Amino acid sequence: MIINGVEIRDSFAEAFPMVGTRLIITADTPDWAMTAARVTTGFATSVIGCGCEAGVERVIAPEDTPDGRPGVAILIFAMDFKGLKTVVPLRLGQCILTCPTTACYAGVEGGKRVPLAKTIRYFADGYQISKKFAGADGRAERFWRLPVMDGEFVCDEDTGSVEGVGGGNILILARSRPQALYAAEQAVKAMSAVEGVILPFPGGVVRSGSKVGSKYKALFASSNDAYCPTLRGVAASALPDEVGSVMEIVIDGVSFDAVAAATKVGIEAVCAVGGAGGVVAIDAGNYGGNLGPFHFKLRDIMGGGA
Repeated sequence: MIINGVEIRDSFAEAFPMVGTRLIITADTPDWAMTAARVTTGFATSVIGCGCEAGVERVIAPEDTPDGRPGVAILIFAMDFKGLKTVVPLRLGQCILTCPTTACYAGVEGGKRVPLAKTIRYFADGYQISKKFAGADGRAERFWRLPVMDGEFVCDEDTGSVEGVGGGNILILARSRPQALYAAEQAVKAMSAVEGVILPFPGGVVRSGSKVGSKYKALFASSNDAYCPTLRGVAASALPDEVGSVMEIVIDGVSFDAVAAATKVGIEAVCAVGGAGGVVAIDAGNYGGNLGPFHFKLRDIMGGGA
């Protein structure tokens, strides 16, 4: 399968179940809302070393936020619900509560409840007050008001959760590093417009793709040597001779369909750069189907042939 001079390899991205939630952060200005969102999702590229994967999902206009102020939606994913309940209140308390002018609201209605102000309200040292009201789904909802030095911090008591998908990915094989990076940047722009997904690595791109296992017993993941151009001739390589650089984009989403949609628009953006732009092929990382139950078959996603 060739699209605009780019080979779509007959492969699939292998993804695994994750549990996630969405937080809606608002502030007096768009800059402060985004500042809180970026800090909250910092150091959350991979569950391998960070405990969660998180990122900015989208910017929300004031008319669509609970309090009529500029907002940003973020998604946070963990490997299980226990992990999610641990990391969300920590990031809320350290990064959103502390950020000037912010408020935080639930972004998911259904599913198991993840504590927000239910946990951090005690920071107010007994001065916290709450308000209960009927939610959209008929469930009684509560938000809390915590006194802080710039006024008060308003936050929902908890938020819902979803059974999400983590580890969707595409690998961009190009002739040179500038060409691989440019194609990846175009893909990130396109994929960031898809609701319900995040690209958790720096700028949406990861250059240190990993494989399961290592020669060192203490590590359960290590460099994906088959896609490292400098190891050609030393390790078994998956790269054609003309490939000098590979960039990966990892996708987490609230559903299989959301990750599939992001994969499709990302591949389309890379193929728009095309062979003339130095892109040789698009591949995906998998482990023979043994890592996760979600398989994103590249050729099927792109319509089966072109």
